[in-house]
Amino acid sequence: MGLFRHLGLKLLSFALAVLLWLLVAGQKEAERSLRVPLEFQNVPPSLEMIGEPTAFVDVRLKGPSVALAQLRAGELVLNLDLSTARPGRRMFHLLPDHVSTPVGVRALSVAPSIVTLSFEASATKTVPVLPALDGEPALGYVVGRVTASPASIEVVGPESIVRQLTQATTEPVNVGGAMGRVRDTVTIGVPDSTVRLKSPRNAVVVVEIKAAPIAQTLRGVPVILRHLARGAKVSVAPTAVTVTATGPPDVVARLAPDRVPAFVDLIGLRRGRYNLPVRIDATSEFSITGIDPPSVKVRIR
Repeated sequence: MGLFRHLGLKLLSFALAVLLWLLVAGQKEAERSLRVPLEFQNVPPSLEMIGEPTAFVDVRLKGPSVALAQLRAGELVLNLDLSTARPGRRMFHLLPDHVSTPVGVRALSVAPSIVTLSFEASATKTVPVLPALDGEPALGYVVGRVTASPASIEVVGPESIVRQLTQATTEPVNVGGAMGRVRDTVTIGVPDSTVRLKSPRNAVVVVEIKAAPIAQTLRGVPVILRHLARGAKVSVAPTAVTVTATGPPDVVARLAPDRVPAFVDLIGLRRGRYNLPVRIDATSEFSITGIDPPSVKVRIR
């Protein structure tokens, strides 16, 4: 009884299939060339394809004229299996059987019939993330410390290219017109398209914006004598110098001549006349960009 269940529907389906076959079989066959994308499959995980491989091939097709006329390039693809690839320059045959075609249409030939591809061992490396910035802070302000989290990231690609890669970068962080800290979440990338991130990540970038340094000229800064021998008599000319200090406005504006100790070092010196450089101890608050005169005449008696 099961054989005859829905007998009407089965007969209708059979009749439609026969009709479709007759329609297709009755069509006049034709040939057509179509430019088809070349896709690579099963690349060994230990290898990287290098260079610019062929992206499209020309395929000669045969089938019912109506079916061929309706074909579009995006409907077909030539799949090339690269599971047998090895390091170096390799050649692969492009066969009609590699082309996926609709029912009733078959591929006759592929041009070019051989494609040459180059492969290199895959490598992984950890590189620092260097944030990219766009724009300029507001007038009177400058970019200070720039940090990214994560500060480094793993990249993967051809060994020869990965070896030369020194950093990853980010999308530009806009600091245009900024007068304070800028914080943004941006995509991490690498400048060479043949290299990729092992795991796609975003970075949180923090840009410190600080007041631009200013220069302050301090006149009459006294010259101090260091390591003066006991009982020695010393004369210095001149006894004061002019110092130019550069740093944050709130620090430099408060400077006074007696807060910038200029000195000459007399250690190990005996009686005589000397032309000694004027020095100022280093500080993290501001920098010394000028001393005039840079040296003084010293006489030890």
